[in-house]
Amino acid sequence: MNLLSTYDCGNDMPVETPFGARLKALRQKRGLSQAALAGNDISTGYLSRLESGARQPTERVITYLAGRLGVDRSALFSPYTSSSLSEAVSVAVSTDSDDAVEAVVTALASAQGDDPLVRWQALWLVAQFRRRRGEHAEERTSLEEAIRIADGLALTALQCRSRTELARCLRATGDVTEALELAVAAYELARESGVSVSDTSKALLTLVSAEAEAGRLPDARAHVDELVALVANHSDALRTEALWAAATVRSRQGDDDGALAFIQQAMDSLDSRVDLVLWARLRLAAASLYLQARPTLTKPAHACLAEAERALSLVGTPVQQQELLTLQARLAFADGHVAGARDVLDRLDFERLALSYRDRVQLQLLESLLLIEEGHREQGLSRLKRLGEEAHRDSNMNLAAQVWRVLAEALEQSP
Repeated sequence: MNLLSTYDCGNDMPVETPFGARLKALRQKRGLSQAALAGNDISTGYLSRLESGARQPTERVITYLAGRLGVDRSALFSPYTSSSLSEAVSVAVSTDSDDAVEAVVTALASAQGDDPLVRWQALWLVAQFRRRRGEHAEERTSLEEAIRIADGLALTALQCRSRTELARCLRATGDVTEALELAVAAYELARESGVSVSDTSKALLTLVSAEAEAGRLPDARAHVDELVALVANHSDALRTEALWAAATVRSRQGDDDGALAFIQQAMDSLDSRVDLVLWARLRLAAASLYLQARPTLTKPAHACLAEAERALSLVGTPVQQQELLTLQARLAFADGHVAGARDVLDRLDFERLALSYRDRVQLQLLESLLLIEEGHREQGLSRLKRLGEEAHRDSNMNLAAQVWRVLAEALEQSP
């Protein structure tokens, strides 16, 4: 006998319920028609009324449908159904809680047929969440879908923004060629469509970074000068990051004086009370530039890292703590404290590293030099050679050039 072969034909209007929406979402996710899910024990008409909310299920029907779907009964009562994605997004944008973004992740997994603008915003929130945690693969997945939605909507600002963020993500993971292509596309969209100064500036920032990594320093220099001029009248983080980018490009061109002048200007332009995280990141960047200068400037590097450490103890993410430790180890080595550098590196959890591609290379570079200083010369030289080859193969020409220079200097030293 069927569990229910007929249903009431009253004139009650359908009202979607959490159970009905969740049931429909699970059925569609598995590619089942209503007839396929209903099987022989309930009618398709009854199932349709369950999904619309016109009928409420009995315990026996709940058990039957869960079995047909291959899920636990509790899955049919998830607090985040397709209709609740907008609710989850609304909660997440009004709080700094990671738990709220986790709820958006859950809602995205089961959402069906939502407003594409709501879904784009959800993907954007999740991508930023993944970025903070150093989860680049998951960040990339979210941003790739965000691009598809933005293209489908033909909204230029979202198209530009999505491509800019994906380019930045790819550059951080060492995918320089693809990052450069996306950054160029984002910049061209911004230039041709007249989007906001903020979107144009961020596209330029990402383009400059990708060009610098690819060794296209004249292009990076031209674009960063354009960027600095674009935000010259801004007093916010945009101008600060533009000055930081200008410092980075000049450093890679070998203009240490210009680099240090720009990074000092960037630090002077931002009050810690405005953005403590950016304030701390600037000091990490300055310390790195001091360590790359010729001759190495260890005294100001110590001062910058001390300031950054105090700030990051309050607001730092795990990724930023890893960046701090890497720079502290590099500084100890520059001071001639080989054992101290090794001690700092031992504090890094290598199983959970979430550093960018560039920072990982810098870390491996330091480890190779430590091996040489610790008496393992051939092993250290071999690792340097392999590191240079890998950076070249990944089209990271600027990093490859740095590794080859360090290798040449190491070879010149008497064994």
